[in-house]
Amino acid sequence: MKDSVFHFQQFDIHQSHAAMKVGTDSDLLGALSLGGSRILDIGTGTGVLSLMLAQRYPNAIITAIEIDADAVLDARQNFAQSKWSSRITLEHISLQDYLTTHPSPLFDSVVCNPPYFDRSLQCPDIGRTRARHTSSLPFTTLISGAFSLLQPGGNFSVCIPPEVLNDFLAICHKVGFSLLIDYHIKTVPEKQPKRHVLVHRKGAVGHPIKEICCMRNSDRTRSEWYQQLMKDYLICGDL
Repeated sequence: MKDSVFHFQQFDIHQSHAAMKVGTDSDLLGALSLGGSRILDIGTGTGVLSLMLAQRYPNAIITAIEIDADAVLDARQNFAQSKWSSRITLEHISLQDYLTTHPSPLFDSVVCNPPYFDRSLQCPDIGRTRARHTSSLPFTTLISGAFSLLQPGGNFSVCIPPEVLNDFLAICHKVGFSLLIDYHIKTVPEKQPKRHVLVHRKGAVGHPIKEICCMRNSDRTRSEWYQQLMKDYLICGDL
């Protein structure tokens, strides 16, 4: 398959089994999320977020969980072949089941590229449906689960589209999170944001930071912001 391997500068992502391939959302979240010494990657898929965070945080111990057996095959290979395999643990388990066996705060950072389609038609591919639809991981379950697994002061980072932003923020507030950073990601300056990378904190913060970021300039060339953000990850031809 043409897209079965995606090459980063310091690691490769084999993705012949996983329903969802490497994409811009995971790249942005991997580069913008806040990590720590103990990180949980919920719904790791191919493992790209865990590997980017392992590169960014050289002392981090990372736990990656994934419900889909096909994605686990790719993630296991990608972790094993990376230079950070000793710092990443992969578990084939849903968040719901993980919570029943890990009830106490364990992490100082939780990251997730969550499913967010709840009104669109579901795909006949069950793996792709799990990865894309909130039926497999409702926002309330994700957010309350992340809150319970985080230490006080811990960070929860996600990438979501604007259509679900208000719902997601409302649930985070209800659960007890405080918004720390909201990255408004635009494709080009003249368009509305296509994605939001949100960082919430378990605990009180001051006024949240709002950053408007453009991936491309008006002439469609890659923006300086995006090039600087991804310069340690993507190969030059992919920037």
